[in-house]
Amino acid sequence: MSTIHQAIGLIVHLTRGAPPERDERGLSQSTENAILLAGAAAIAIIIITAITAYVTKNLPK
Repeated sequence: MSTIHQAIGLIVHLTRGAPPERDERGLSQSTENAILLAGAAAIAIIIITAITAYVTKNLPK
């Protein structure tokens, strides 16, 4: 059985070729998460401010 596994491994290794080179462009995952979190927080603040202004404007006097 070991010979079969070695033969299959050799075939896969030879047909697969070299692994693709790493693409170092772009941001790291934690930087992307931080930017998305900041954007979500900014949108939440805008929505809360708009609702607060609307409710304050329409309160009975």
